[in-house]
Amino acid sequence: AIFVNLVGLKRPEKTHFTMNPEKLKQLQEQVRIGGKGTARRKKKVVHRTATTDGKKVQTTLKKLSVSNIPGIEEVNMIKEDGMVIHFNNPKVQASLAANTFAITGQAENKQIAEMLPGILNQLGAESLSSLKKLASTVAGGFTAGGSDRPSTEDIDDDDDGVPDLVENFDETSKGE
Repeated sequence: AIFVNLVGLKRPEKTHFTMNPEKLKQLQEQVRIGGKGTARRKKKVVHRTATTDGKKVQTTLKKLSVSNIPGIEEVNMIKEDGMVIHFNNPKVQASLAANTFAITGQAENKQIAEMLPGILNQLGAESLSSLKKLASTVAGGFTAGGSDRPSTEDIDDDDDGVPDLVENFDETSKGE
């Protein structure tokens, strides 16, 4: 073997990485999912869909022996902050023995002001007080905003009664 030493050229320095074999084995075992002899995976993928959760809920409800309640067109759940959870044509199931009610369907979150004409008969005492607060803020907004609407003090309450009789209807009927 002939060794030639070239002047001016440096030999590249070798860098050795020494791995701790115990630590390397521990890292390899963390990646393995199934056990010895299985392929290594980065992470275990769990396939859970919403349908499996729904099936579990339905089987639990079946164990409670719930029965369908037909003829319910809408369900409104009123929260303390004035929001309403509104279900249109829900599927309602109940078990009185288990004190359980299940409402399934498409839910929408709405403000109580959006639902106002039809929701008045469903409101309780607490909701009516919050509705009065809402009405006072809306009425305050009209007077403060310089709107053309009259304030509540300017409106006469005399219009609620029976109007006064102006003509005599017996005389007009005799003339015909």
